[in-house]
Amino acid sequence: MVQRIAMIGFGEAGSAFAGAISVPLSAYDCKTDRDETIAAMQLAFDKTGVCGCTSAAEALSGAGAVLSLVTAADALEAAIADAPMLEPGTLWIDMNSVAPQTKLRAAEAIERAGGSYVDVAIMAPVHPALLAVPMLISGAEAERAAEVLEGLGFTDLRVVGSEIGRASGVKMLRSIMVKGIEALTAEMMLAARQAGVTDEVLASLGDDWSSKASYNLERMRTHGGRRAAEMEEVARTLEMLGVEPLMTRGTIQRQREMAQ
Repeated sequence: MVQRIAMIGFGEAGSAFAGAISVPLSAYDCKTDRDETIAAMQLAFDKTGVCGCTSAAEALSGAGAVLSLVTAADALEAAIADAPMLEPGTLWIDMNSVAPQTKLRAAEAIERAGGSYVDVAIMAPVHPALLAVPMLISGAEAERAAEVLEGLGFTDLRVVGSEIGRASGVKMLRSIMVKGIEALTAEMMLAARQAGVTDEVLASLGDDWSSKASYNLERMRTHGGRRAAEMEEVARTLEMLGVEPLMTRGTIQRQREMAQ
């Protein structure tokens, strides 16, 4: 186990992991920079028992490994901004849901500064699994990162290759289906309510679809903005592969609308 672990980003995933990890952590979130959110952020730090920091430099000082858990929109910026603060050989474990090409650019910044970049894809909702959530890992330091994560208590880890972008590529393509089904659910429910046939439509799909639809809609209302940002990364992935993201563009719009 490396001597010190830092966490950059303390949203839903970061705070959930921090509450389950039993080793000391230092954490920073950009919300500590804002007067209107600093108190809530400090409360979140205190609740999980981490050492809450008021700057990335403070959190990263002396860290042997960093868990990057920001947002899809901020993942590259965080890597570029924080890279100069890393000590040589520090593992930057990027758990954000972004396109392979975004992770490659982040890796360039980290490795140029002397750090070691690892691509990690979280393959299911963090709740309720927490440290048992399945993760894919890729990169030259994937095995080393797996050892660090195992030391933190993560139990469902799979190394899928030595190339940065392989793990995230699997996640991006999976999200076409997972987030796309959510968007289709929302569209179906909006129309069914307008037509006054919600119960009949749900019953025609199966006994469990009432709960499935409720779950999908709740996830979109709560996380639609973040999901839309992730799906923007999915669209970039598809374009890189030469596949036009026709369905994905609709998913982006519907996820964003449901979050508003």
